Amino acid sequence: MRRPTPRIAGLALAAGGSIVGSLVVGSAAPALAHGDSGGRHDQTLTPRTEFVMAPDGSSGATEGGAGIPNIDSVKKTIAAYYGDPGTGLANRTASPYISEMQRLTGRIRAGLHAKYEAAVAHGKKPALVFDADDTTLWTYDMEVGDMKFVFDPTRQDYWVQNKLFPATPSMVSLVNDAQAMGFTVFGLTGRGAAQKDATIGNLKDVGYNAFTPDTYFTKWAGSTPPAYITCATAKCTTVEYKAGTRKHIEQDLGYDIVLNVGDQWSDLQGGFADAAVKLPNPTYYLPSPDLPGLREPRLAPRTHFTMKPDGSSGLTVSGEGIPNIDSVKKTIATYYGDPGTGIADKTSSPYISELAALERRNTQRLASECRQGVRKGTKPAVVFDADDTTLWTYDMEVADMKFVFNPTRQDFWVQNKLFPATPGMPSLVKAVADSGCTVIGLTGRNTGQRAATIANLHEQGYPQFTNDLYFTKWKSSETPPAYMQGHCKAYPSCTTIEYKSTTRAHIERDLGYDVVANLGDQFSDLIGGSADRAVKLPNPTYYLP
Repeated sequence: MRRPTPRIAGLALAAGGSIVGSLVVGSAAPALAHGDSGGRHDQTLTPRTEFVMAPDGSSGATEGGAGIPNIDSVKKTIAAYYGDPGTGLANRTASPYISEMQRLTGRIRAGLHAKYEAAVAHGKKPALVFDADDTTLWTYDMEVGDMKFVFDPTRQDYWVQNKLFPATPSMVSLVNDAQAMGFTVFGLTGRGAAQKDATIGNLKDVGYNAFTPDTYFTKWAGSTPPAYITCATAKCTTVEYKAGTRKHIEQDLGYDIVLNVGDQWSDLQGGFADAAVKLPNPTYYLPSPDLPGLREPRLAPRTHFTMKPDGSSGLTVSGEGIPNIDSVKKTIATYYGDPGTGIADKTSSPYISELAALERRNTQRLASECRQGVRKGTKPAVVFDADDTTLWTYDMEVADMKFVFNPTRQDFWVQNKLFPATPGMPSLVKAVADSGCTVIGLTGRNTGQRAATIANLHEQGYPQFTNDLYFTKWKSSETPPAYMQGHCKAYPSCTTIEYKSTTRAHIERDLGYDVVANLGDQFSDLIGGSADRAVKLPNPTYYLP
């Protein structure tokens, strides 16, 4: 199901029923099959909250759609963590992120004096190294409010050159106090040489006293690194650059780096620091391999996560406990066989394999139930959602929208009938129709998209969908169907669950059908009863609660 309205984040997997990957077949007891949304039947239709995800995206090959953190849920969780009310702007005063930063900097501060005294006692020049972005300067408003989690180097340079970044919470006093204590403070960033002056100016503007051109290292201009940097290939990795620079600070400049602080693991890998502190940052991930011959398993991202679909976990878990959004994107791409273009593999992928298993498991079962209904004279029917149930939206969601929903672009795709069929679903629809079930469509698309949707379905091998049995959501300027009255708490506005469950009740009560199965990719397609069986299709690319 898809509708051109703002979305709320969430996950995809249910407990109970028969589970195949991210397929959930919820077969209710007869007394509960047509229960309301408070019934025990619907309590089985809840998203997964526990996930295992490798940072490189490889989990998309093994976890199944329900085992991938839904990207809308991740966005909501990140927003809750940063105190972002949905504007893309972090709360500058109070948030779980600010509280965590206060605890981390407090622990760092508590040990600084002893580290300084120990270094001096051994005749060393004590130094600290700090990264820039999200270590000393805070990029959330750029990453989310401006870029919407889609990195744009032109926009990044605009923010850098105009010195628009605030200080990372609690870091100004920590750095300034360390300098006052006697530490030499070095900056070490992946920003380029052309951004060095603006970066130091931004740091000074927000209150840092310690950073100077002589003690601030940026990535070099051109293709030739400084003589002190050694790289395995012509293109240096982040770890080669940062570890090599720290080695230069220690071995050539004569300092002892007692502490290295960064928000990325690649800021910390490679040694040449007595200790390292990782600051939280789930808003992007900059991986880099270990130095040749060096393994540092401690300096690696978390792989196990607990995340609620509504984003509320951002209020309780640490930043490292939130699935990093870049890793989530890579995991989704792997699952859909997307090589990085935003276009799904239409022939072979873990997603296609999972759907094939889902279809094999259910086609015969549903066909049998359809034949039984015909014999009993119950007018059996199967209800199908549209987006990512019968029509496949991945290329629009990712290549076109880049996971940032745009109703204008969605309407363009709908009206131009650009969606391919969801892999394997034409055969399942044909099987239930051939077995005597009436095929009914029920989508969150609106009335202005109805004709184009049915035409798209027909072009993609679904002749079974007809105009008289295809239900779409009304526009805000239109009056809801009469059967909706009295069934929506905020009528004439109705939630997805109110609209879909009431429409299924109308199909059964008023039109005389028995809905033997209801298929959808969102839990909100399935909750609310008026169907003997609910079948959940996998979809980690958006969440519609």
